[in-house]
Amino acid sequence: VQLQASGGGLVQAGGSLRLSCAASRAIASINLMGWHRQAPGKQREWVAGVTRRDNTNYANSVKGRFTISRDNAKNMMYLQMNNLEPEDTAVYYCKVLYEGQAYWGQGTLVTVSS
Repeated sequence: VQLQASGGGLVQAGGSLRLSCAASRAIASINLMGWHRQAPGKQREWVAGVTRRDNTNYANSVKGRFTISRDNAKNMMYLQMNNLEPEDTAVYYCKVLYEGQAYWGQGTLVTVSS
């Protein structure tokens, strides 16, 4: 499974961005998809996940501000990020678990200025 993340950029604090993740294969049968991020000098951390049945879960740091979704018809996953904070600055990666293996996208940089 190849994943292509896009939508990152520079935004002021309080602003919004929508990240997209395009998959190279049909995702309807992929149970778990999600977003992770890695800030400068820090370890990669999980941000949000969505199941095949559209159950979602979020890290406490983004709960109430970020929304994860998937469109199985388009083989796409999204991360709507609102009320962004400088602490959200990171490279964001999409990830799927398929047949017991993890697949990662190349990452898209989000920079939030104060």
